Amino acid sequence: MSKSRIFAAVESERDSLVGLARDIWEHPEIALEEEYAANRLREELEDAGFTIERGVGGMPTAFTGTYGSGEPTIGILGEYDALPDLSQTVSTNREAVEVGDPGHGCGHNLFGVAGIGAAMALAEAIDRGDVDGTVRFYGTPAEETIIGKVFMARAGAFDDLDAALTWHPADVTGPQRTSSLAVDSIKYTFKGTPAHAAMAPGAGRSALDAVQLMNTGVEYLREHAPDRARIHYTITDGGGAPNVVPAEATVWYFIRSPSRPQVENLTNRVNNIAEGAGLMTETGVERNYVTGAWELLTNDTIGDVMWENMQDLGSIPFDEEDRAFAAELHETIDTETLLTRLADLPEDVREAVEGESLATDPFPRTDAAPFMMGSTDVSDVSWIAPTAQFRVSTWPVGARAHTWQATAASGGFGLRAVSYAAKVLAGTAYDLMVSPDRLEAATEEFELATGKRSYETPLPSDAEPPFRGGIQY
Repeated sequence: MSKSRIFAAVESERDSLVGLARDIWEHPEIALEEEYAANRLREELEDAGFTIERGVGGMPTAFTGTYGSGEPTIGILGEYDALPDLSQTVSTNREAVEVGDPGHGCGHNLFGVAGIGAAMALAEAIDRGDVDGTVRFYGTPAEETIIGKVFMARAGAFDDLDAALTWHPADVTGPQRTSSLAVDSIKYTFKGTPAHAAMAPGAGRSALDAVQLMNTGVEYLREHAPDRARIHYTITDGGGAPNVVPAEATVWYFIRSPSRPQVENLTNRVNNIAEGAGLMTETGVERNYVTGAWELLTNDTIGDVMWENMQDLGSIPFDEEDRAFAAELHETIDTETLLTRLADLPEDVREAVEGESLATDPFPRTDAAPFMMGSTDVSDVSWIAPTAQFRVSTWPVGARAHTWQATAASGGFGLRAVSYAAKVLAGTAYDLMVSPDRLEAATEEFELATGKRSYETPLPSDAEPPFRGGIQY
């Protein structure tokens, strides 16, 4: 009965949560600049009696909101950063609100709002005496650049958690059972000697030559990298005029692999290649370690609790207008993208959603492969405390995150999924708080999975969050 009261508490705030998610959608802000979103979420928690800690991990837009006391302590993670150049109206045509502005192409306007909806419902349950313990909402900025939770983890923000819960917008609904790739994000800046490229080329030492030689060396490294490793780069500064030997050039690398030790090994090899490129060109090289993350450690015990709550809740209550909008958006997805996405789904999910534009029912698993071929800073939390996350349909089947279709849906019918996600979060937290045996089982699974490996931050001791001007996508 008590959990039904938690669901009812979320439902009673449904219109308020939808309005807040829409408000954040209308004020998109990129990583570490999310002042509007962070303030709005903090205000809601403060009004509900939460104790707020600001500036966690040295980031002004990172915060925590805590309610209750004693054990267990359940954390709910929330994100709210947008993506550059994804401004989009709520329409079925590619049409920016303001060309060049950011947009919520990953649905993070929904993400954090659902988290505070769950946290506030649990606070009411604590006040009623339905549950004992502590609930803490984590306002985590800059997920898109894999920064927020990594710096918060280094600051010890998650150390006292008994479990961490989170979710993510998607095109299907269900627990995420997969891992992700660990990653290092590093910028290599070569410094040489300028000279007139035609009249005195021998006097110059080209930093751009060093960048190109480094990239060539990394291409040969690919043959000897682990099968699921991913190494990609972009030249962020290649010099100025063609007739001047570039005295400085920078290349930015993401180095990914299925485990943290593999990434560290690959990074060492990439570092050696950079040093070799410097030797060949008689230039110096400086490394700027931007950020890094571990691989995701998914806790299936908590994932099972999430699945039970999804079964209790049933389908997401989309209406006919939502379905019509989703169908029109679905028509804009090209066939190759759709088929590639369907291939990523488990067979039962694929058979159920193929030919559909909007998936409303939950599934026990949302991925066919053991790894999500991307990276997330949720991973670092997952090595500190038992962590699980789920996905909720907020955009059409086959649509990808970081697209204009996802942005349009996140300001449209995706808003209807906010209360559903909040209920799953709140219900899962409730079950863990009133069932010590389930929380103990989650802890045992966590300890077995981590084994002798314990979390160490990938960040250098002197690393600071890369604020305005320091982040590039």
